[in-house]
Amino acid sequence: MQKNLITRFAPSPTGYLHIGGLRTALYNYLYAKNKGGKFLLRIEDTDLKRNSKEATLAIIEAFKWCGLDYDGEVVYQSNRLELYKQYIQKLLDEDKAYYCYTSKEELDELRKAQEARKERPKYDGRYRDFKGTPPSGVEPVVRIKAPLSGEISFNDGIKGEVKFKVEDILDDFIIARSDGTPTYNFTVVIDDALMKVSDVIRGDDHLSNTPKQIVLYEALGFEIPKFFHLAMIHGEDGKKLSKRHGATDVMEYKTMGILPEALLNFLVRLGWSHNDDEIFSLSELEKLFDPHHISKSASSYNFKKLEWLNTHYIKTLPFERINEQLKEFGFDLSSVPKAGFLLDLLRQRAKTLLEIISGAKSILESPKNYDEVAVKKFINDENLIFLKNYANELKTQNNAKEFEDFTNEFLEKNGIKLKDLAQAIRIALTGGAVSPSIFEVLEFLGVQECKQRIQNFLNFKGK
Repeated sequence: MQKNLITRFAPSPTGYLHIGGLRTALYNYLYAKNKGGKFLLRIEDTDLKRNSKEATLAIIEAFKWCGLDYDGEVVYQSNRLELYKQYIQKLLDEDKAYYCYTSKEELDELRKAQEARKERPKYDGRYRDFKGTPPSGVEPVVRIKAPLSGEISFNDGIKGEVKFKVEDILDDFIIARSDGTPTYNFTVVIDDALMKVSDVIRGDDHLSNTPKQIVLYEALGFEIPKFFHLAMIHGEDGKKLSKRHGATDVMEYKTMGILPEALLNFLVRLGWSHNDDEIFSLSELEKLFDPHHISKSASSYNFKKLEWLNTHYIKTLPFERINEQLKEFGFDLSSVPKAGFLLDLLRQRAKTLLEIISGAKSILESPKNYDEVAVKKFINDENLIFLKNYANELKTQNNAKEFEDFTNEFLEKNGIKLKDLAQAIRIALTGGAVSPSIFEVLEFLGVQECKQRIQNFLNFKGK
């Protein structure tokens, strides 16, 4: 077992946690668990203008809801600015970085000239070996002395060998802005190295950052981690996943009544597979997951698949676990008589927790209103008479079988079929035309409550 394997998830708190980000976090988490290593959480909050405390709390909340535990304390980059300055100074002292006094206007002119010559816009290194007197009135940035030619390559755990020509992708890029704040690529390298991160699983939108980071690892004498770059998640139309494809904020799924077990199971399969298996618990994934088996191709988001998984977990998770999630909506089944029976009644057809809550309320609460469309469609003078007689003849039935037997006898005696009476009973008991098995609803409510609800409906109809 690889005891020294350390992975991390490092979001920027500029908005909600995207489900693509959660998939990245999940893969890092599972790999660490699989190898007996550590999974760390780092908040990259150096962009003080765009950062949000609410977004940081939302990220922590999403992790808690999903049950992804990280090791140690959360690391905040905003607390490490002095540390970054020390390493910037180290590179300056070793002549591996330099102050650049090129003004914005000069950079704009350089870019225009390069574009006119159809060249890739890049800094031309004019201050790389500057020894003269700096121009006045310009706050310098700090640039790394990047290689001027050659190739940067690494073996990606998903993509295989990746090569970049230096002249195609690199220039002396900035590692500290004119106000002294470090840039993204610099802080990532410092933190990953000092946190001893051994394996970095991230989206392939970071692929172009990797050669820059390798330059910095080498300049600072740090060990380069193993990289795994994930293909993006696409919508069913083949385009990059966005809000138009549905919810993208992790916590929106909670609001929709999706179980975290279902969401994690769904996300892990967006790029990774184990034989033809579809259902995985988190503990099973911790034993099976290997990032080397992640697909190189983009995966396709399919909400119906998520809904199918959610239905599975609603049907199979223990009462206590379902109720724990229901409490998040302010709904506690444990205080309800015959709560286990009611949940089993509802979860056979529910796709979300919201449907369980809605179904439970329709059974627990005597209707104050009735679905107008259902009443118009299913209720008539004839079945109101049958409904009244049905209620009058209910006596001592206790379970679904007894209610079913009694109902069949009543139907035969009156020369009618179940379809002539069932919806009338359902509407009277629940207020609508949709519910679990009517006989099980009758069992749950009991004879006296059923008689009362039917009488209430008859009063409503003036019968």
